[in-house]
Amino acid sequence: MGWDEFLVLWCAVWGVMAVVGYGMSLAGVTKAQRTVRLTGRIERVREPRHGGSRTGGISVVVSYRDPASGQEVTVTNDGERGEMITPAWEGREIGVSHPRGRPHAYRFSNTPEEPSRGLGWPSFAVFLVYVGLVVLAALEWGWPWALIGFGGPWAVSGAVHLPGAVRAKNRRIERLAAMDTAQGRVVAVLKDVSVDDDGHTSTTITPVVSFTTREGTAVTAHCTSNLPDLAGAYGRAVTVHYTPADPAEFTLDRAAEHRSEERDVTFHVLAIAVLVATAVAGAVFL
Repeated sequence: MGWDEFLVLWCAVWGVMAVVGYGMSLAGVTKAQRTVRLTGRIERVREPRHGGSRTGGISVVVSYRDPASGQEVTVTNDGERGEMITPAWEGREIGVSHPRGRPHAYRFSNTPEEPSRGLGWPSFAVFLVYVGLVVLAALEWGWPWALIGFGGPWAVSGAVHLPGAVRAKNRRIERLAAMDTAQGRVVAVLKDVSVDDDGHTSTTITPVVSFTTREGTAVTAHCTSNLPDLAGAYGRAVTVHYTPADPAEFTLDRAAEHRSEERDVTFHVLAIAVLVATAVAGAVFL
């Protein structure tokens, strides 16, 4: 089998999978559509033990109302339970989900999730078809078509999303400017050691900061950004800047966050410029 036949087969297989996936979504039988999504509330937060592990995130007790029975259910995030809850406080709303008919297989997310149509995998299959078509065009008509096929659509996509990225940056900067300030303390430094297949050891250090908002909300959260000497941070007093409406959005250095937002938009613009140049180069070499 030559490359042409292989790529045609590639596109056909992934095309069929995309059609099947979209058909399942229309029929309402995807895994995401069969998932029950609820809103839970943190009832209790357990302060991490200094020197312990970050695995599982901040230990919390969560309650939510079971839609089938109408009863209040209380669970913990012990074990593998979806997203790690890294900022936590009593009363915080988080997402709880489980497969239909299997409430014991619950999973957490840091924010309540909206119902999903399960289009992620079908869309990824369409992307793989697109990749196959671009490579096939490059083999049939010449390599410049690869530059046009990849650079052109991605440049258009980047340009379409750029205004939204700029608006998001501006909103983030506005929130940074409006943040309240609280005094906090590093109440624990967590340490995780892992060994890869080659026997190399890596260590992950995760400080945990605790602070109380002006409204009296006691927040406990992992904090690895803008904190020097992570390993020696235990007991250190820190100044925390937080968003009053959502203390999960906090920082120890507003200026650094502001620069990060500016860099993200700059990188976005540069990426679009590179993609446009790639597509133009392909057109020139045709």
